[in-house]
Amino acid sequence: MAWIYLLIAGLLEVVWAYGMKLSAGFTQIGASVVTIIAMLMSFGLLAVAMKSLPLGTAYTVWTGIGAVGSFAVGIVVLGEAVTATRLLAAALILAGLVLMKLSSPA
Repeated sequence: MAWIYLLIAGLLEVVWAYGMKLSAGFTQIGASVVTIIAMLMSFGLLAVAMKSLPLGTAYTVWTGIGAVGSFAVGIVVLGEAVTATRLLAAALILAGLVLMKLSSPA
């Protein structure tokens, strides 16, 4: 169950990162509220997952999901640049996440 909590926490990290972008420096109330709620939920689920997962694994996977997810949202939703180097970087992060999962005893 910890891995499910961690996955949801990582996805919520993507939500709050995107919400923060939309909040324009916390000047847009609706996006700011979504950002803060998603942050709290993300941190809370990460904390629950860390009860049974190693710190290094949980934190790395959480940030990796957030990084790759935000990268994808940036490309798909915000029209950010797609370059071979950026795609390679995202692929390497994904590879690291898979290795962390495979190396975790939990």
